[in-house]
Amino acid sequence: MESKRAVVYLSVCLSVLTSLCQGQRSGNSHLLSAPDDPTLGLTTSELAEALQGLLDEADSSAGLSVEKKASVIPRCDVGERCAMKHGPRIGRLCDCLRGTACNTFFLRCY
Repeated sequence: MESKRAVVYLSVCLSVLTSLCQGQRSGNSHLLSAPDDPTLGLTTSELAEALQGLLDEADSSAGLSVEKKASVIPRCDVGERCAMKHGPRIGRLCDCLRGTACNTFFLRCY
């Protein structure tokens, strides 16, 4: 969630910065210039690569959260920890294999 918020914040800042820089330029003299002239020390291709890297990173982390929301619980082997105790409640970490069950005292598949 925080990474998505950071990406959105960065993209908004970049778009505001770009619009401010475009407003300060004179219209006719810079339209014919090369597309890679430096703006604040960075070229547009460098800015685009940085933004693309952040978006790719956000997409890869978003894929993991979709898997968690789909309620896909992985399988546990015999003897593996299958649950975790949070006060009086027990949270499931994984499903035990067929023929085994999660022991609520040891919190392992047996």
